Amino acid sequence: MDAQRRVEAMLGRLVDEGREIGLQVAAYLDGELVIDAWAGSADPGRGRAVDGDTLLHLFSAGKGVTATAVHVLAERGVLAYDTPIAEYWPEFGTRGKERITVRHALTHSAGVPHLPAGTSLLDLCDWDRTCAMIADLEPVRGPGSTSGYHGFTFGWLLGEVVRRADGRPFKQVVRDEVTGPLGIADSLAPMVDAAMAPRMAVHADDGTGVSTAPLSTALETSPYPYSTGPNDPRFQRACMPAGVNGSARGLARMYAALANGGELDGVRLLSPKSVAAASATAVDGVDPILGRPVTRALGYALGEPGSPMAHRSAFGHQGTGGAIGFADPTRNFAFALTKNNLTHDNSATGTANIITREVRTTLNLSEPSHDERRTPSPSDT
Repeated sequence: MDAQRRVEAMLGRLVDEGREIGLQVAAYLDGELVIDAWAGSADPGRGRAVDGDTLLHLFSAGKGVTATAVHVLAERGVLAYDTPIAEYWPEFGTRGKERITVRHALTHSAGVPHLPAGTSLLDLCDWDRTCAMIADLEPVRGPGSTSGYHGFTFGWLLGEVVRRADGRPFKQVVRDEVTGPLGIADSLAPMVDAAMAPRMAVHADDGTGVSTAPLSTALETSPYPYSTGPNDPRFQRACMPAGVNGSARGLARMYAALANGGELDGVRLLSPKSVAAASATAVDGVDPILGRPVTRALGYALGEPGSPMAHRSAFGHQGTGGAIGFADPTRNFAFALTKNNLTHDNSATGTANIITREVRTTLNLSEPSHDERRTPSPSDT
């Protein structure tokens, strides 16, 4: 049985067993789409099936799209990694944030990981309002001192820098410079809360006395089920730079270009040198927000043995609910999984891990070499 049919069969089993509702998988190898599979329902209430064009909310798996847009503009000289954000966005340069750079934002070390208490999902639907709230934040630590996950603020920090530096709205830059040239299309499928906690868990105090997200149940109040925003038309229409909408096919295509030296089918997003710089290790340590070791590049997470990305040479991003997209340039391999059953199982038996293992097996991709491995610490398990 070839790779396509094996993955189709696996997705069908996951749906039949009740582990998933609707999901998509796409993979590229050597610049060719070798797996493009889907199964299940896009909308259980209406009986609409998932197909390869169905758009799902990617949650933080979309952060890689935002980072890629930043790198495209950086290569063209529109913005620079080590320039203070306030030079592009003067209103941001207050309350101790004057020295925070674009690089700090990309590495989650800007020191503003939280949104103001009481922020609602409805607030996030208003770009200018959200940017004004972030511009008024006071850092909880010095820029560059610690990399602590900026779950929501990451998107607007970088999205507003892109808007100010380039002049076009962030969404238009992504369409014009990333998704459009690659032919990636912009009917969202409803999201369903499953094994996740019914409300978003507020991260534990990391010693600063702040948490990352008291957000909303009905868009206006706090806290909220994960599916609330992506299922609300106001949220769907808004630009969410910390979590975009997309398909596995589209997300894998972007990463296929990055895995292939920055170019796919005659379309160049970045030079090989820029891809290498963007995906080099920038952070390797314990994230105080997440409470576990992390390795990060500029806007991307890096792979680890035992994770869906598996190799330190791989870079991309996973999202709440189980979506993931990544590139592995050493194998010229790219992969994406999108799904609408919002589970959060990163174990060896979680959906992302079992599918990526199956894909690697069917495509005869190698296991990590010794120099790609990192000895796990107790917090990794």
